[in-house]
Amino acid sequence: MSGIRVLCDTNTLIHLLGHNSEVVTLLIGKQVSISVITELELYGKQNITPKETSIIDMLVESCFVIDLLPPVKQLVKQLKQKYRMNLPDAIIAATAIYSDIPLITFDNDFEKIEELKLVLLKL
Repeated sequence: MSGIRVLCDTNTLIHLLGHNSEVVTLLIGKQVSISVITELELYGKQNITPKETSIIDMLVESCFVIDLLPPVKQLVKQLKQKYRMNLPDAIIAATAIYSDIPLITFDNDFEKIEELKLVLLKL
């Protein structure tokens, strides 16, 4: 993978929080960006504890959060029409495409998106 900027999918950060050594190693020295959708999804766990919330807060603060900008919204519309994706995945993919950085994910549904620079991890 060239460059040091990456965009992480929600599942990648969940694995990072679970101390997945492959993810930890992959992200060392990288400038990690996330979509605002990933930021919001991280807090979606049922019965999240204050300690878990604090850990997620620290993780999010260490990332560059990319908001839902007008050009990203345009890309979302195009991706949803072309690939019939769910909205959160379309926003995450559009964010990576707009930012021109690779998306790191465990979700092979992203493989169909030709416009996307993808780093697909396996469990």
